[in-house]
Order: sequence, then C-alpha cells, then structure tokens
Amino acid sequence: MVSQSRALRVGERIQQELSELLLFSVTDPRLRQIFVTQVRVDRELEYANIFVSALEGPERMDEILAGLRHAAGFLRHELARRVELRSFPQLRFHWDPTPEHAAHIDQLISGLNTGKQDPKQEDQTPPDDE
Repeated sequence: MVSQSRALRVGERIQQELSELLLFSVTDPRLRQIFVTQVRVDRELEYANIFVSALEGPERMDEILAGLRHAAGFLRHELARRVELRSFPQLRFHWDPTPEHAAHIDQLISGLNTGKQDPKQEDQTPPDDE
C-alpha cells in the first residue's frame, strides 16, 4: 500500500499522460473532443478511476465510454510505457457530470443577477396586508 499523497501524484501523472494520448495518439472518432477531468488511483495502485467529459455534454456519454473501454488495453499499455510503476493499474472509465452541473449553476446565478426569479418562487408571493 502506498501513501495517499503518492496515489494522488500517480493519478495526476496518469491524467496528464492520458490527456496527451487522447489528443495526439488515439484515432478513434468516438474519442474526439473529450477531456479527462480527474483520475483517482486507489492506495494499492490496483485501479485507476478515470473521469471524463465532453464539450457536447452527456449526449455522447455512452458512445465515449464505449470507445474508451474499447481502447482501454492500448491506453493502459501506452500509459505503462510513460509512467514507471511496478504494476500498472487497471483503467476504469466514468462519466463526470460536474461540467453540466457547473453550467446549470452558472445559469441560475446569471438569472439572479439579471433580476429573473425562479418560477416556483413567483407563485409564493405573500399577500398584501391592506
């Protein structure tokens, strides 16, 4: 078992190298315009959980995850060449919904800044005391 800080460093290095691989070495059209948002490596360095997202949002999620699973062997082999570890972790790919959540929060904040109210709140106006 390695320290948590070492696992974090390995995850960051895998993220950097995988991002470069996806940009310059992978030719699968399903894997275009995606980005790696985070890599979490467990403390045994057995699994690397890789979180990805795309500019188009979740519309291509299934297609992208299928492409990554198809390319997992190639990606793991190339990453093992670039990142020196005794045993390279298995790659697990997950969709990261964080960018979509951030866009939704931005919309809510900009709505507040322009003076728009949430329709649910408009119905709850207190009655006038006359």
